[in-house]
Amino acid sequence: MPVRRVTVVGEEVLRVPCREVTEFGTPELSALIDDMFLTMYVADGAGLAANQVGVGLRLFVYDCPDDHGVRHTGHLINPVLDRVDPADRRLVEEFEGCLSVPGATMTVPRVDRTVARGFDKDGNPLVIEGQGYFARCLQHETDHLAGRIYLDRLSGRDRKEALRQMEARIEGVLALRAEKAARPGTPR
Repeated sequence: MPVRRVTVVGEEVLRVPCREVTEFGTPELSALIDDMFLTMYVADGAGLAANQVGVGLRLFVYDCPDDHGVRHTGHLINPVLDRVDPADRRLVEEFEGCLSVPGATMTVPRVDRTVARGFDKDGNPLVIEGQGYFARCLQHETDHLAGRIYLDRLSGRDRKEALRQMEARIEGVLALRAEKAARPGTPR
C-alpha cells in the first residue's frame, strides 16, 4: 500500500465534481481504499476524499470520532446526504481543517446531524448517521466530491486568513507527513 500525495488547494482536481463509481468489488477499488486509509493516517486526517489523492471518483474514507468519543471508521462510495428536518438539527460553528489546505483551521458553519447514503466497495447499500464532529466530517468529505472545499464556506476575509495560515505552515506540515510516511510500521 503506497502513501499517495495529497492534493493541495489550487489543483484543478479538487474543483471538478467527481464521477460516480460504477464498478464495485474490483481489486483496484479495494487497493484505492487501502491506499486512502494509509494516506489519511500518515497525514493525521479524520477523512479523505478520492480527489484529494488525485482520483476523480465519488468515494471517501473516514476514521472519525463523534462528540461522545465513539470512533467511526469506514468508507462510502457515491454518497448523498439526506435532507434533515430543521427541527432535528442545528447549525454549529466550529474549527475545521483540511488535508488539502495544510496547516490552516477556520471556524466553519455545519449542521450537527446528517445522514449519508451510499455503497460499500462491494456495492452493498450503506446508511450512515453522523452527529457532532462526525456529521461535520461526512459533510466535509461529501463537499470534496462535488468539487468544493471548506474555504468556499468562508467569507473572503476568512478565506484569505486560511490561505495565509497555510502559506506560513505548509513546509512544516508536509515535512512531518514525509517523515511519518518514511517510518516503518503502522502510521497511526
